[in-house]
Amino acid sequence: MVRILLFPFIWCMARAAFVSRRRDEMKDYSNYVVYRFYDKFDTLQLPTTDHDVWSVNEQFTDVKLPKNVKLDAHWNYTVLIKDLNNAIRETYPMESMGDESSIFSLSDLDESFFNGYKDLKTIYLWFDYLHSTFPDLVSVQSIGRTHEGNDLKILKISNNPKENKKTIVVTGGIHAREWITVSTACYVMQQLLHNYKDHVRNVERHFLEKFNYVFIPVINPDGYSYTWETDRLWRKNRQDTYISSCKGIDIETSFNYKWSNNKVNSFPCDENYNGEHAFHAIESQLINSFLFENSPVKYHGFLDFHSYSQEILYPYTFSCDTTPNNYENLVEVSFGISKSIKQTSGKVYDVIAACKDAGSDLTPGMGAGSILDYMYHNEVQWSLQLKLRDTGNHGFLLPSKFIKPVGNEMYNAFRYYCEFLVDPELTVN
Repeated sequence: MVRILLFPFIWCMARAAFVSRRRDEMKDYSNYVVYRFYDKFDTLQLPTTDHDVWSVNEQFTDVKLPKNVKLDAHWNYTVLIKDLNNAIRETYPMESMGDESSIFSLSDLDESFFNGYKDLKTIYLWFDYLHSTFPDLVSVQSIGRTHEGNDLKILKISNNPKENKKTIVVTGGIHAREWITVSTACYVMQQLLHNYKDHVRNVERHFLEKFNYVFIPVINPDGYSYTWETDRLWRKNRQDTYISSCKGIDIETSFNYKWSNNKVNSFPCDENYNGEHAFHAIESQLINSFLFENSPVKYHGFLDFHSYSQEILYPYTFSCDTTPNNYENLVEVSFGISKSIKQTSGKVYDVIAACKDAGSDLTPGMGAGSILDYMYHNEVQWSLQLKLRDTGNHGFLLPSKFIKPVGNEMYNAFRYYCEFLVDPELTVN
């Protein structure tokens, strides 16, 4: 049985960021809607530059637009989200959380932590709680500070920290508005720990005999905090750029592999702005320094949670003309993950090359500098990106009632992934 430790986890922190602010101080999206344009839609056709592309692939393009924009009658489209403000409200915690105790036990946290999305301060307190509850397995470390002074925290999970085993990295929250990715990374981490402790013989014990784990659930703490305090749909970090009114760099495309190929996202006001040089985003610098500069660790696997569209993506992102060396194995494990998800929840996750999701097949170099390609280029042979629910009905605003269902299907995906990597016959030479 898991040893239950009481931890002074003050319940009011679980609603600190949002409840302490008035809702009418948040950015208003009442004049915007999200459309889905079918076929290969070119956003250059739109009569306004006030648009935000949410998702793009060969079948459709989802775009946030002002309500008053006149659309061509010949375009094939539908409305995905009519009331953005209401969709945003559904992702925040209730203002009244009832009569909760000021001290939580482990079982309380099991029932409460994943009932709703949590702000950065609460998540970091929960990290400390995990360390206190599983001191022999979990260590928490800040790998540096962001532009706004937040710690970028990582959690190491190991049953023998001194043993230099192959390591699997799991990340979430690189884009601030993708809250479900933060909760999912935390959920997977919690399940790994609980299952390891609950049984003498189980698959999690086998995993920790073979691998160490590094979890980075909130790669973008500045942006994530900003989505709680000011703008729920903010995407980038909060770094200054050469245009003072346009803050933020897209951390995901700030890495150095093929970064110079991306000449498309070079304007600071764009959502996909990739900076003035590789590793311009402070968070990407910190991750590179921690993972690969003077590090003896052998990184073996990488799972990067994103939303949305229910896809499993394999390298490369920068070009569809380049195929990874272990293409067949990556496709095999991706389809295995997809099957495990379908068996868990019935949801279908498509397996595709990351370049097609990024639009690099339509606009060359669009996905250059991605974290997925960067990790694979650094010999992390089992690098994948998982884009979580849903397929567009909620987009980035997945209501909190889906946290546990998504967490369950992703934990089973994680288990399949680890089981696949444990098999020595599949080791890449």
